[in-house]
Amino acid sequence: MGVRGLQGFVGSTCPHICTVVNFKELAEHHRSKYPGCTPTIVVDAMCCLRYWYTPESWICGGQWREYFSALRDFVKTFTAVGIKLIFFFDGMVEQDKRDEWVKRRLKNNREISRIFHYIKSHKEQPGRNMFFIPSGLAVFTRFALKTLGQETLCSLQEADYEVASYGLQHNCLGILGEDTDYLIYDTCPYFSISELCLESLDTVMLCREKLCESLGLRVADLPLLACLLGNDIIPEGMFESFRYKCLSSYTSVKENFDKKGNIILAVSDHISKVLHLYQGEKKLEELLPLGPNKALFYKGMASYLLPGQKSPWVFQKPKGVLTLDKQVISMSSDPESREEVPMCSDPESKQEVPMYSDPEPRQEVPMCTGPESRQEVPMCSDPESRQEVSMCSDPESRQAVPTCSDPEPRQEVPMCTGPQSRQEVLIWTDPESRQEILCTGHESKQEVPICTDPISKQEDSMCTHPGINQKLPVATDFEFKLEALMCTNPEIKQEDPTNVGPEIKQQVTMVSDTEILKIARTHHVQAESYLVYNIMSSGEIECSNTLEDELDQALPSQAFIYRPIRQRVYSLLLEDCQDVASTCPAVKEWFVYPGNPLRHPDLVRPLQMTVPGGTPSLKILWLNQEPEIQVRRLDTLLACFNLSSSREELQAVESPFQALCCLLIYLFVQVDTLCLEDLHAFIAQALCLQGKSTSQLVNLQPDYINPRAVQLGSLLVRGLTTLVLVNSACGFPWKMSDFMPWNIFDGKLFHQKYLQSEKGYAVEVLLEQNRSRLTKFHNLKAVVCKACMKENRRITGRAHWGSHHAGRWGRQGSSYHRTGSGYSRSSQGQPWRDQGPGSRQYEHDQWRRY
Repeated sequence: MGVRGLQGFVGSTCPHICTVVNFKELAEHHRSKYPGCTPTIVVDAMCCLRYWYTPESWICGGQWREYFSALRDFVKTFTAVGIKLIFFFDGMVEQDKRDEWVKRRLKNNREISRIFHYIKSHKEQPGRNMFFIPSGLAVFTRFALKTLGQETLCSLQEADYEVASYGLQHNCLGILGEDTDYLIYDTCPYFSISELCLESLDTVMLCREKLCESLGLRVADLPLLACLLGNDIIPEGMFESFRYKCLSSYTSVKENFDKKGNIILAVSDHISKVLHLYQGEKKLEELLPLGPNKALFYKGMASYLLPGQKSPWVFQKPKGVLTLDKQVISMSSDPESREEVPMCSDPESKQEVPMYSDPEPRQEVPMCTGPESRQEVPMCSDPESRQEVSMCSDPESRQAVPTCSDPEPRQEVPMCTGPQSRQEVLIWTDPESRQEILCTGHESKQEVPICTDPISKQEDSMCTHPGINQKLPVATDFEFKLEALMCTNPEIKQEDPTNVGPEIKQQVTMVSDTEILKIARTHHVQAESYLVYNIMSSGEIECSNTLEDELDQALPSQAFIYRPIRQRVYSLLLEDCQDVASTCPAVKEWFVYPGNPLRHPDLVRPLQMTVPGGTPSLKILWLNQEPEIQVRRLDTLLACFNLSSSREELQAVESPFQALCCLLIYLFVQVDTLCLEDLHAFIAQALCLQGKSTSQLVNLQPDYINPRAVQLGSLLVRGLTTLVLVNSACGFPWKMSDFMPWNIFDGKLFHQKYLQSEKGYAVEVLLEQNRSRLTKFHNLKAVVCKACMKENRRITGRAHWGSHHAGRWGRQGSSYHRTGSGYSRSSQGQPWRDQGPGSRQYEHDQWRRY
């Protein structure tokens, strides 16, 4: 994360940049300087997860109750000295950083392979040097912090940008995280979570002013340095030859510094002694070997500009029309994309090019436009020509590309006719030919209809979050009047890509219902839901690595097991996206599973479900407060799991085991290789957990580590995150606390019960000779077994397994051959792990046991 090589440089070459500070003292100083203002620290939660997870055991699925206790101690410590914490979580993966995301996920796959190799060789958990955070940690940390009464927010763009913006605009004490990008942003002070001593509240502050002093640079030069060194947007190899050229001409090479340290010094020296001489006289592309990467470079520069900030390195106005060279350019298909710099493409590089608003008018950009203000922010307007940016969309890619209107025609181009329109819209006027290019509305034969997000109302990108402050509305007025549009012009040529400025992006969404989108966005911002807004806004979601053994053919990946549930959720959330053929658009899934190279997302089609009484609309599920609607919400949730027939049995189960039973029934119906011993272990650990204290769980030690039990633990936790998604989509028929893992799952406890059950221990032993648990155990087991029998799934013990369970276990018909309508089941073929990844299209409920 962050700038390549900068973390090591700061630690070894410039240690004076790091200053030991005490948060209690800083808070006291802040209060004296700003009376009546509560010292506030903005926390980049994603950077902190591995530091917050202090339990010794991490391999068994997570020590959730221990983890919850550690989070409570963390919050209490800061609260005790009067410091307020604001937690930000990543709400999406930006398109510019997708390659980096994929690269890290593939690296994690290699680490997971080594972990399982170690487990099989040593039958114990690897050391902390191989630590891998438990599945679902980021998702459940949000809910844990909210349970602890903390302000917890989920980003609508890259979280580090929102963190830096919030810290700057709210005069915060500082940012707590572990990302060198916070040294580049011109924002409040940056503190290291890795150096934090919770007992004393001492940590290290990394000072960007001292960094600049050491490098002979100005703070405004740091984004340029970061891009030349490489970051999450600019690949490290892009300027490799340039960096070595700087190093070869650098006369002050320090022999006691490492190579990377000298490269950073050499590049900084080139900026201060060469580039500064021509600043304002020549464009950067005349001074740097940008070549075909010019567009991407300027986009990287723009990514560091916070509200109201401008870069002295990019100042030219657009000379004319910026156009596309027959290529698909993506603003971002992700749901919570940052309100981004409008883009256009360099015909050579095929990269996105940011454009810059005129540096002259120093207008203040509002944090958010609310219903009262009715303010509109032009997307990239020139105060002289008063032309506004238009946006283009390729009909095949469904991704939007902003461009800029020609200064001469001085026309305003409408953005979108809206969800109701079925008429053709003028989308672009070619300044040379004066020909009009038309794009149809929803009647067009595009597979994925898109429309602008009505709730964004051209919000300023720098608005850290609608829900951050009580003063700010959760979402802007959705009666927006944007003057931009979506189109494609294959003939336009780019004139000037160098103008970058405050980033403003028009959201493109899968769902056109403004009221429903606003609710989904609010729940997303407030970290109350999971993936719902992502699906409805861009139709693109992701799931990171899970502890799964790629060599174990017996257990399918969690990505496949829970896919039918997600497909039914897609049909529920995208109900108004259906075209005349009544088919919903496919959702792009970036799910990590063994054998998936992640070159493309899987295209997964919604799956229609049967709800008793008919599928209710989202307005009924989300807005109707009548008591009888709660019944329909539960019916819809059970239909997502295809368990409507088991409603009566599940309703008889007490909280918090209702949700657990629902999940277990689904798992055992889906996966034939789960046996009675597995069911006993799952139920026994949930019952025993209720009577155990955190200290008892800390002292618990399984005899050894079993790789299959490791997978099962992670599989169940991923199921709990799926429950969060379904419960959010259905209007919260169940309390979220019922499937928070610290209430129903403990990794070590499950592992212990699994080992005991595998050895054939009696149920009484599994339940620790507690008679009251015995009755509950048999009741829960009966509910699961009865529901499975309705689906022709008889759960048996290993002793009853026949030869078909030996070796490379897999579900009957667990592989597919291509048909006219996608993929269908065949009785023979490749096992689970060998299915070809990529842009496959899934329509049917492939994993059902029929």
